[in-house]
Amino acid sequence: MTEQKKNSISLVLGSGGARGLAHIGVIHWLEEHGFDIVSISGCSMGALIGGIYAAGKLDVFEQWVRDINKIDILTLLDLSWQKNGLVKGDKIIATLTELVGDIAIEDLPIKYTAVAADIANEKEVWLSSGSLFDAIRASISLPLFFTPFHYNGVDLIDGGVLNPVPIAPTFGDNTDFSIAVNLGGCVKTLKSANSKQSAIETQPVSKVSRFLARFKRQVVHHSANEWGAYDIANQAFDAMQSTIARQKLAAYPADYFVEIARNACGTLEFHRADEMIKLGYDTAKESLSALVANDIAKIKLEL
Repeated sequence: MTEQKKNSISLVLGSGGARGLAHIGVIHWLEEHGFDIVSISGCSMGALIGGIYAAGKLDVFEQWVRDINKIDILTLLDLSWQKNGLVKGDKIIATLTELVGDIAIEDLPIKYTAVAADIANEKEVWLSSGSLFDAIRASISLPLFFTPFHYNGVDLIDGGVLNPVPIAPTFGDNTDFSIAVNLGGCVKTLKSANSKQSAIETQPVSKVSRFLARFKRQVVHHSANEWGAYDIANQAFDAMQSTIARQKLAAYPADYFVEIARNACGTLEFHRADEMIKLGYDTAKESLSALVANDIAKIKLEL
């Protein structure tokens, strides 16, 4: 019997804050089942996870993110107090560069594209060369939270503003099929043994956001309504991305989809890494099991 050839795939990783940690679980499932990821396109958290995977350092990042807590997250937030964003992002990028290394996209062993948005000119910007972490920093620039990233004379923000699941950069790939991971899926009721706790878990306001709000008020006094407005804007951004993703994927569908509910966790709840990684793995197993079944059927036919 000849050795079964691995299926090559183009992997599209969507935006969604801490929900993007589910991408790690999806990647684990794909690797365990013999799929060869030869191309990655991502925006925001998808660009970050995809870039670190392409650099061969996903295991290092995963261990780091599994170990962080809410206080650790706060230490990474270099507050800017500017009108164009709350956090500069320099400390986060410096930390990730120390973990992964300063790498050029051209030197990655697989094709990689990070998608950002040039909001002034209302167009996507595909970053497929130059510094990996410059591309990631541009792509993760969540409006209101991160300051825009000035890149080649243009201010770039989160790619999810225009294309939350950027499949277009993979159109020219010579792969067996494409898989898109959408983090803006339909809202689901989260199960819990304690109904009161369940109600807390399904609240769209991130616990880390509330903690950060208290931290900020220690320095500058703000009314509760101002932070309520920020949370509403965050929810509106998630809803907007979900709608855009449905439209984009309907027009240009991937071959296979993995969909994570947009209320699976809050945008800044990175302390829930264990939970999100498991959710990604389990959802991939549920959504992509037919691929494995098809491979088994092919092997039996060859025998």
